Amino acid sequence: MPDAPVVIETDRLILRPHDLSDFEDVHALWSDPEVVCHIYDRPQTAAEAWSRLLRYRGHWALLGYGYWAVVERATGRFMGELGFANYLREIEPDMDGRPEAGWVMARHAHGRGVAYEAMQAALGWCDAHLDARGTWAMITPSNHSSLRLAQKLGFARTLDAQFNGKPRHIYERARS
Repeated sequence: MPDAPVVIETDRLILRPHDLSDFEDVHALWSDPEVVCHIYDRPQTAAEAWSRLLRYRGHWALLGYGYWAVVERATGRFMGELGFANYLREIEPDMDGRPEAGWVMARHAHGRGVAYEAMQAALGWCDAHLDARGTWAMITPSNHSSLRLAQKLGFARTLDAQFNGKPRHIYERARS
């Protein structure tokens, strides 16, 4: 298990641990109605963004994996965040503690291949460093961009579930 969040670099991006200076970007991301429309019923508050930032670092400290802030190499601009978590979701069937993959990109990163490039790198790290049978993702049926991305990344739709009273598709990806 890694002792601390790791940094991953791709041609265009840096995936790095979140820090306190990311709070404004995290809050802007999660309070953008266009970004969160497929995830939540409403934009998130500053307090919710703060809890999210703390949760990201807590995953790394306790589980050895978590979320990264995704920044553009050339400019340092915050592009979004992605990674792996264990939220103890109450869904059936249980995902046996396997890391749940997730990604959310700022509006200015949409349609640029940023999520694909960053998730490819994150999944490569996961396969090399985590002792997990694979990963899974929970995606709202109306989130066509994320559904396409999951398939492009090698996730396969395995079941439909209800989460918080709403339909979700469950996608799974075996370890490469």
